[in-house]
Amino acid sequence: MLNFTMNNQKRIPAIAFGTWRLPDCPETVQTILNAIREGYRSIDTAAKYGNERSVGAAIRQSPVAREELFIATKLRNTQRGYDSTLRDFDRALTEMGLEYIDLYMIHWPASADFYDNWEQINADTWRAMERLHDEGLIRSLGVSNFTQRYLDALKKTANIAPAVNQISLHPGIYQNQQSLIEYCTGHGYLLTAYSPLGAGAVLQSDSICSIAEKYGKSPAQICLKWCLQHGIIPLPKSSTVERMRQNLDLFDFTLDKEDMHLIDHMANLGSEPRNPDNCDFD
Repeated sequence: MLNFTMNNQKRIPAIAFGTWRLPDCPETVQTILNAIREGYRSIDTAAKYGNERSVGAAIRQSPVAREELFIATKLRNTQRGYDSTLRDFDRALTEMGLEYIDLYMIHWPASADFYDNWEQINADTWRAMERLHDEGLIRSLGVSNFTQRYLDALKKTANIAPAVNQISLHPGIYQNQQSLIEYCTGHGYLLTAYSPLGAGAVLQSDSICSIAEKYGKSPAQICLKWCLQHGIIPLPKSSTVERMRQNLDLFDFTLDKEDMHLIDHMANLGSEPRNPDNCDFD
């Protein structure tokens, strides 16, 4: 599989398998094992998803060596802060049964609308993650749902720059996210895209379906390829082996400039990206 290189010179697979809404159960273990067998080498989870234990079980049972897999998880929002971050990371590592995590992210920034000391909370959280990185327990550090405001604030105290910012991105909201994409790219933060299919809504677009017919591909493959051509890692999720296989089959075609421009300027068909300034999650 194609890899991208992060700003710390470590490599990350160009497509990740998303696990949002997959429950903590034996079926999820099997789903992740199926994904690995189909060729996925990057698995994305979070404490909030409640399935870290299943992800870890699948990794331990996998026929693929651990060092060939890239495992990402995220700090639960209620555990921000220096000591809480250390404790929750230890919990995650223990539940997953792993010796290290390839990418650990702050799931959401502590935001100015909900915390008077938001800058200090985010800085303390990051400082704890830097300690874990220095101890060899985390290979790369990242953030998720960070806008420019929170990235700028984090830069003031961080010793290690974020390698990744994971954001909501799919055709139809590109224009709303374009300034953030350009900012992250300009500062060397690799972007990963959750909900790259707009929770399925984008797949019904006449424009996407027409482009898919032109290339002999599925609408989902067009959306995922669009992400890749922007240098953004998509995180598709599917429990169906055939769809897992299709979502990896993206490297035998290239969208032309006209089609990329058309997709860039599509009207929104999915959900708008949520702004940390007006939402707070546990």
